[in-house]
Amino acid sequence: FIQMFHGAKKRDVLQLLRRAPEETRPFLVEAAVATRSVASLAALSDFLDFSKEPKSLLETFLYAAAFSPRPSGELLHLVLDKLDGKQLAPKIWETGIVAVGSLVGKLCQQNLCGLQVVDRGVETILSGLRGAEEEPEVVIYLLALGNAKLPETIPTLLDHAEDGPTAVTAAATAALQRFPAAHISSKVKRAMRRIFHQKRKIYDKTCRLAAAEILLDNHPLPMDVINILLATSEMETEMATFLLLKVQNSL
Repeated sequence: FIQMFHGAKKRDVLQLLRRAPEETRPFLVEAAVATRSVASLAALSDFLDFSKEPKSLLETFLYAAAFSPRPSGELLHLVLDKLDGKQLAPKIWETGIVAVGSLVGKLCQQNLCGLQVVDRGVETILSGLRGAEEEPEVVIYLLALGNAKLPETIPTLLDHAEDGPTAVTAAATAALQRFPAAHISSKVKRAMRRIFHQKRKIYDKTCRLAAAEILLDNHPLPMDVINILLATSEMETEMATFLLLKVQNSL
């Protein structure tokens, strides 16, 4: 099907999508996304109505986009257009925002960060995060930033990691864990020390463990290893054992 779609015109792909039995449509949508041709994406744009289509079919499209190994700028453009200014089911909106982050990250890995649509994707996530009032909404935008892995968003992630409620802190520290060692600066490490040693407030153990992992996985300083080991004496057994094994594996 992918091979066939490569040479097909938009009207042919669209006709096939519209005439296909309901049970085969998800497969055809995945094939059209995987084809990545201008004609197949244009057909999907006409075919997918986010206000009418079954949620399962829309999720299929968004997951196919998010997991596309080498997405195009046109695919990100299509996802953004389908999300823009529409009243969507919460699950579709969540999947869509996380997919945008994934697409931005993969396009930047292909050295396509300079595309205008990538800037639009990043601004969609950041402006949404700035305007988010509900905790679950903030978490979704942080997950998207974790997928994007853009160095310029690290200060934003640090703010949420230190000052947010538990779910927000957990999402922000998890996002920071996805960055390569080159981007784990001394500023990031200082923030992770404050979280692990609870300098500003009490943090959930999941957040503290994530902070400790960031310190241990990215060229750890001897003093960080010593301080983490010393701190295990005051922790519950499960958490202390995990960190001891982590240090042992690092050694």
